[in-house]
Amino acid sequence: MKTAYDIIIRPIITEQSMEDLDIKKYTFEVAKDANKVEIKKAIEEIFDVTVIKVNTINVRGKEKRTGAYPKGYSATWKKAVVKLSADSKNIEIFEGMV
Repeated sequence: MKTAYDIIIRPIITEQSMEDLDIKKYTFEVAKDANKVEIKKAIEEIFDVTVIKVNTINVRGKEKRTGAYPKGYSATWKKAVVKLSADSKNIEIFEGMV
């Protein structure tokens, strides 16, 4: 059985994700086999907030080269954009970054 901390791997801190904080949208890297229902329950359990919508995106690995011949790919991962309800509190780990 997966715990909430196995599903939510880390927050995504980028310029675009920081612009969505004022409309209560937060971005996380999640486990590749997690579905939207599991992600919603994990966010609500960890941060004690109310989630109204979850969007997921599979991010493909980019081709990387380390010299002339050996080429490979960076790892693929899954991203989740979580929308909180208007009366829900903010997530504290994103505070002070904007």
